[in-house]
Amino acid sequence: MKNYVSIIIPAYNEGERILDTLNGISNLDEIDEIIVVDDGSSDKTYDLAKSINSDKIKCFKLDKNSGKGYALNFGLKNISKEANIVGFLDADLGNTSSEVLKLVKPIINNEADVSIAKFPPPKKKGGLGFVKNLAKESVLEMTGVELTSTLSGQRVFKKEVLKIFDEIPFGYGVEVGMTIDILKNNYKIIEVLVNMTHNETGRNLKGFIHRGKQYYHIKKVVKQKKIEWR
Repeated sequence: MKNYVSIIIPAYNEGERILDTLNGISNLDEIDEIIVVDDGSSDKTYDLAKSINSDKIKCFKLDKNSGKGYALNFGLKNISKEANIVGFLDADLGNTSSEVLKLVKPIINNEADVSIAKFPPPKKKGGLGFVKNLAKESVLEMTGVELTSTLSGQRVFKKEVLKIFDEIPFGYGVEVGMTIDILKNNYKIIEVLVNMTHNETGRNLKGFIHRGKQYYHIKKVVKQKKIEWR
């Protein structure tokens, strides 16, 4: 059976980067379909995405900003029925989005059920590692599997893996919660080193507020997973 790869890109006010992100992947032979879900942007994200002349790209615009989880679920409802491999990519990767091939190929070759992007070290100082360590230790505690890129949203799945979810969870704990459920259902996850870059969160007030929300959401998700899997 020929593989059919669909990539879902949730986008919110990414007018500065969306063209480069889409141009980085639209000409890749291994990718059959790209679903862009504009999550209620107030800039020209949707218009720019629509301006690219590619039969692969399908653009949708939500009436209001509803969050990444909602946008991913919307995208999943609109992928082709032929799709047997599904990828999630952020809209701010720019032309480094082409590195998604490194995530797609292990799934095509049946080396794993899910691949997660492992980014190079950040170029600027971010947080103090509390959120990253919480995510890593929570997954290890619950599954016995040690992953270093648990927070990465750049992921490629065999479609069958996504069927264990009624819907993609909302909130900043989405990646940690999904990782725990995937491993608990005995699917194999691999991390793949990529040369992707994105809009990094700095060591400033905005960055610390964001990481505080992440920490809270992850704690909440892990607590729920411990109840579900006890």
